[in-house]
Amino acid sequence: MQILPGGTATFLLLFGLFLGAFAVRSALRVNRVLHLVRHGEHAEGRCADRRTVDRGPGMERSYATEYVFAFRTRDGRDIEFTDHAPGPFGFEVGAPVRVSYDPSAPGKRATVAGRGAWGPVVMPAVFAGVLGVFAVGLLLGFLAMRGWV
Repeated sequence: MQILPGGTATFLLLFGLFLGAFAVRSALRVNRVLHLVRHGEHAEGRCADRRTVDRGPGMERSYATEYVFAFRTRDGRDIEFTDHAPGPFGFEVGAPVRVSYDPSAPGKRATVAGRGAWGPVVMPAVFAGVLGVFAVGLLLGFLAMRGWV
């Protein structure tokens, strides 16, 4: 009994495309963060809060640490934001950070990536690379099963 039409080949195609989509999403995140570091406005900020967030039932590690950063824009607005994967050791509350942000949307597009805090770049880059390799392997397997390679 086959669950999917085409069996294994269909599974390889669908799962390869699924992983490829996540790899592309992570690569786009890396690109956005690097663009902010190179071309965004820069400000001195601080780690405003470190809180534990419940991921919900059924998760192996059901709690995650979330870091909130605060800074003041050139025009005097106080902004708070969270950043993904700030690094392997995190930040202490009150620790100074260098913030790179987009002046047109500082609350939505800001990062602490840069000197001493490359976690927001490294973690999505590793994720994109690993998922990309698996996606390519699965898609090559699909092509081989179809006799196209």
